[in-house]
Amino acid sequence: MKNKLKQFVLGMAVTAFTVSCTDDFTELNTDPKNFTEDAVTSSEYPLFVKRALYTPNYMPFDQARGPFQLGHSLFADVYSNYFATTAPNFNSDQFELVGGWLNGAYRYFYQRAAPNIKFAEDTAENLGFTLENAMMKVWRVYAYHRVTDYWGPIPYSEFGNLEKEVPYDSQEAIYNDFFVTLEEAVTVLKANAGGTSFLAGNDVIYGGDVDSWLKFANTLRLRLAMRVRYADPALSKTNAEKAVADGVMLSNDDNASIGTDINFQNSYTTITQWGEFRMSADMESILKGYEDPRMASIAAPAAEPDATDDPTGVSFPYEGMRNGQTSESKATTSFNTLTSNMAAPYTLGGDPGPAWVVMATSEAYFLRAEGALQGWNMGGSAADLYNQGIVSNHVQLGYDGTNLSGDDYVTSALIPASFDGGLTPPVSTAPVAYNAAGTSEQQLEQIITQKWIALWPDSEEAYAERRRTGYPILYDRLNTLNPDIAVDQIPRRMTYTATEYADNTSATEAAVSNLLGGPDSGTTKLWWDKKN
Repeated sequence: MKNKLKQFVLGMAVTAFTVSCTDDFTELNTDPKNFTEDAVTSSEYPLFVKRALYTPNYMPFDQARGPFQLGHSLFADVYSNYFATTAPNFNSDQFELVGGWLNGAYRYFYQRAAPNIKFAEDTAENLGFTLENAMMKVWRVYAYHRVTDYWGPIPYSEFGNLEKEVPYDSQEAIYNDFFVTLEEAVTVLKANAGGTSFLAGNDVIYGGDVDSWLKFANTLRLRLAMRVRYADPALSKTNAEKAVADGVMLSNDDNASIGTDINFQNSYTTITQWGEFRMSADMESILKGYEDPRMASIAAPAAEPDATDDPTGVSFPYEGMRNGQTSESKATTSFNTLTSNMAAPYTLGGDPGPAWVVMATSEAYFLRAEGALQGWNMGGSAADLYNQGIVSNHVQLGYDGTNLSGDDYVTSALIPASFDGGLTPPVSTAPVAYNAAGTSEQQLEQIITQKWIALWPDSEEAYAERRRTGYPILYDRLNTLNPDIAVDQIPRRMTYTATEYADNTSATEAAVSNLLGGPDSGTTKLWWDKKN
């Protein structure tokens, strides 16, 4: 079985490199080309790592803009309330969990990303590339945590078992394995500190720099540790403190990002051409109220801005729209004219677009600030770490730390504003300046609100954090088409796909019966979703 598994992984990776994958999930778990290890040499291996690093973020050699829209834009983008849809027939913004769209996203991962990652990890082990194997272990955890945080139980430990059906793992088991895997990887990375992988430029994130991979691994561990805080506080604390002790990201030089070029474009530069979404009212309420200069890096001025509700003495031509507009409303209102598109770098058709940020240092500071709220050893106070998170993101985007009125941003008492001139109240009253006298919940709201801004446009992470913490406080939907999800709620997970039920039937049904903890619906909470 082990040799056959090696052959499967190689066959799938080579197939993904050269031709489009099949549409049948069962073919993912077979050996279509019967390749052997001899088909790849150590000199060729780095090219497969390059592919493995691109695909989980929808940046392949071929077109992945469709899967990006299906898996990222039409769900996480609107459930994090970064964007709202303007296309009349896009009803995921009204909580309709459109099965065909989810199917496209799910199959893309298991047809492209998962085989590439498995090949890169397993082949490194087979060829004796201990360091590169550790790097790919870290990358496996990164890729799979985004998938399990969408669906919950998923095929994980037995992916590639060469059987017709692939069993699921519970999310608790998956997360426990994540921490074990990261510990193994960090041990190897620490043993090679100061070194460089032979992957060189084929490591499109860090160019083979081991110290950078170590910081990324620890910051990822910190993210996952905080994710399970309400489900398993002891596991959370242990892994959070271990991650900080081993060294997380501290400066923007540590940021993990994937550069773009004509073959590996930021997918937003394509889907913005389709004119199907615009900035949310939540973004306007929060960033306008804070007089936040980062708005210019996030959105473009609306074609027809409303200056009547701008802050005193400040021009703010950025306009948002409420989520959950009806199809009729979107068909009869010129939202694409009245509200803001993404900022110019994301809307230049044919241009590679901005680098894709995998994880940034600002997030590490916000994670540590949350841990410090619990009294954990995070290497600083919650207030100081919160402020450093804000400053880090401002510096990352090229700002000097002042708001649009020229005042110091982090000490500002400004709060969110009405997005429509007072007709609708602001989303919240959380100020920028850290509320040292506030309750821990008030302080957590501040941390997650600023984290929400800094994560943009990584809506998959923002959506997960919104479910985990209940923050930031955002507007209710105007309408819902899902009878199980009210306008003041959000989907807690994505539903399993028709392809899984058809081609992985017994395993999918067993997952629902034994692992999910509820019906296969958008109201069933994930294992770590315990707070609210």
